[in-house]
Amino acid sequence: MVNILIITFQVFLAFVGVYQFSISLFGIIRKRKELQHKPQKSFAVLVAAHNEEQVVGALIENLKNLDYPKELYDIFVICDNCTDGTADIARSYGVNACERHNQQLRGKGYAIEWMLKELWAMPRQYDAIVMFDADNLVNTDFLNHMNNDLCEGHQVIQAYLDTKNPEDSWVTASYGITYWYCNRLWQLSRKNLKMANFLGGTGMCFETKLMKEMGWGATSLVEDLEFSMRCIKRGIHPVLNYEAKVYDEKPLTFKASARQRLRWMQGHFTVARQYFFPLLWSSIKERNFIKFDAAIYSASVYNTFLGFIVTAMLWLDNLIPADNVFTSIYYYMPWWIAGIVITLTLVMFPLVMVLEGIKSRKMYAHLFSMIIFQLSWLPITFYAFFTQNNKQWSHTQHTRVIRLEEVQSKQV
Repeated sequence: MVNILIITFQVFLAFVGVYQFSISLFGIIRKRKELQHKPQKSFAVLVAAHNEEQVVGALIENLKNLDYPKELYDIFVICDNCTDGTADIARSYGVNACERHNQQLRGKGYAIEWMLKELWAMPRQYDAIVMFDADNLVNTDFLNHMNNDLCEGHQVIQAYLDTKNPEDSWVTASYGITYWYCNRLWQLSRKNLKMANFLGGTGMCFETKLMKEMGWGATSLVEDLEFSMRCIKRGIHPVLNYEAKVYDEKPLTFKASARQRLRWMQGHFTVARQYFFPLLWSSIKERNFIKFDAAIYSASVYNTFLGFIVTAMLWLDNLIPADNVFTSIYYYMPWWIAGIVITLTLVMFPLVMVLEGIKSRKMYAHLFSMIIFQLSWLPITFYAFFTQNNKQWSHTQHTRVIRLEEVQSKQV
């Protein structure tokens, strides 16, 4: 019976793998067409910050110099439970420093929910809300792209997420390559297929009318994924803007990276439990492929968890000097099928780097160390399953000041 379950799960994983690979092919071609509109939408630009005095100034400078009419956007720094000079730095730049103190409800999701209530009570109301993290940098044309999509009727928009420090270490390089892959073969492919995209935690834009109607309500450890699922469940499809770029600072060390990714996986388990079955049932009842896709994605964390267990069982079974108890589906397949699977897996990442115009030899060399980074998701997800009820939010510290000009000069 156990062997049957193992084989069944392997077949399911193979189906998911073929499904995701098939969708990713639609991201190879990039359509460079965007309807241009005159600046007309007003924006409340929110910056989520917790003890970010080292980096928040660079972002505020960046945002104050956006190529968009200054009277059409205001900047609000959410100083969430800050014990440093984040608020003072924000005020010194002449932007709104909104201080929140609540040690019981900690985390970015709660901070955003509080800030939105503050916004709704202000005399000035905005057409849209844009959200960044304090360690981000953005291209100066960012709000122009958001304005274009809002004018086209889109209500939830996700920008292209890039890494501002990919060459700092093998860990940041692994993040950078992963982000390029997700942008191109995960997000862009779904946009080309007119499916729903998924929010990435920063570089997000929301129509104010929708936000007031839905409320934020996303307070899990992965508030971006949670809000994505809420939108898709309601028939609202977030859309990717590939031209609007946000640069996110990534942890330098493996330890800091593992802690960050553990928080993501803990939150992902929470979202999967809450949304997988409702979305799957709705997709069947409504014959809605987009909801089916969202359901599959929400359950991906369980696929990783169970896949790790099954793989470990198969390897241990092969290592023990006795007849094998468990069966791998590859036993029933010609050897060349396994070869094709491995080849395609290895080729996709360098292919994405070529498509994205990455020319750094150093980054291509990091493709080898990235294998360790990708494999590390397995034990991290395994541990996250047993600690998923831990709702404690952990802060990723940022200490290195990088400005937009430096990022852009490295890209050139």
